[in-house]
Amino acid sequence: MALGRRRCPLLSRHRLGAALLAGFLAVGVPVTPAFATPTPVADPVNPLVGDPVRSEQWHLKTLNLAGAWTYANGTGVTVAVIDSGVDATHPDLQGQVLPGLDLVDSKGDGDTDLVGHGTTVSAIIAGRGDDTAGVIGIAPHAKILPVRVLDEENRYNDAIIVAKGVRWAVDHGARVINLSLGGNGSSDALAAALDYAFAKDVVVVACTGNVSASSDPEVWYPAREPGVLAVAGMERDGDVLWSGSITGKETVVTAPATQLVGANTGGGYWKVQGTSFAAPMVSGTAALIRSRWPTMPAGEVINRIIRTAKDRGTAGRDPTYGFGLVDPTGALTAEVPEVYDNPLDTSPSPGIARFGSAPSSGQAQSAPDDVAKGLSQRAAGDAARAATPASNSPAPEHQAWWVAAILLLLSAAAALLTIRRFAHTT
Repeated sequence: MALGRRRCPLLSRHRLGAALLAGFLAVGVPVTPAFATPTPVADPVNPLVGDPVRSEQWHLKTLNLAGAWTYANGTGVTVAVIDSGVDATHPDLQGQVLPGLDLVDSKGDGDTDLVGHGTTVSAIIAGRGDDTAGVIGIAPHAKILPVRVLDEENRYNDAIIVAKGVRWAVDHGARVINLSLGGNGSSDALAAALDYAFAKDVVVVACTGNVSASSDPEVWYPAREPGVLAVAGMERDGDVLWSGSITGKETVVTAPATQLVGANTGGGYWKVQGTSFAAPMVSGTAALIRSRWPTMPAGEVINRIIRTAKDRGTAGRDPTYGFGLVDPTGALTAEVPEVYDNPLDTSPSPGIARFGSAPSSGQAQSAPDDVAKGLSQRAAGDAARAATPASNSPAPEHQAWWVAAILLLLSAAAALLTIRRFAHTT
């Protein structure tokens, strides 16, 4: 089933000046231990000094990344970027990009990017932080797993290609999936793939969409899917919503979306804006959390993000700001009640929409419409079972005996009524 076939686009695209581009080559590969305990890291990277590109990253200060990096930096976490591919040769991404998948060009493996979109998203998540030059990511020691689903026009024709990418990413070690794309339609196949990700304990993040690229004010799919962290965009400094951001009741959190400097293909940089670039800030935050607590379930990661978001607009969750502006440091330090399920996964959907039984791998990859509908129907049953886990202990013998006796009596009564009915009518 086709969607709106677009990504959250770049609304401002221009190269920075020659002076700004001077001296941006990063050298070396960062090597530090994983932070599985709450002990702060000594001498965190300082994001507020360095070359002009680093100083242009205003969101680092707004989100207090210096504070967050005293607790975690993304080590040990793989984030899948399902997008236009990634330029793995960019100085800010060298050594950060794993072998991936290209679903547009069978000869590729996701490490090339013809439009720059996926490269920008990837560097926001995991730009190297081993020096003070270039773009540094929210989780600078995380790894990027690239999955190319967008063509040279930055579009996809059918959601099944995205569903394939999601499943492949889950099966190849992604702990977080970033989807800076979407459309106005919906897809059973993609819903089932997302539920597969939920069942495999993966955090999924998607952008809510941009007003300029949509004829419909509704939040884009897959951000609408229950269980997905739907991210809207904020203006500079994170105080008010960006006027170009789509929002709605599905909005979960917000993140910076305007006047951003991003890594571009060919080793360069450009100015960008859009919810495409807000979403990876939340994906990076999820990577930080999973870096600090490697065994933390996805539901708890999501719960930390929504409970620690800085409230904006109407008190509590609202359709404009969701729970508020993402707060990486708060998510890494606050006392948050334990949860057992994804707190966003609260209603039935075209997919399973729970952390319960997942469809088998590859099931949505080439499923025709009638098969997809079958998946949806089966999903409702799986959701109910996941919501009320069954006990593994056998029923007591006396309880089983009484149940059998009651069923026998009911059968006898039904038979007697049937005999009397036919006797009366003849």
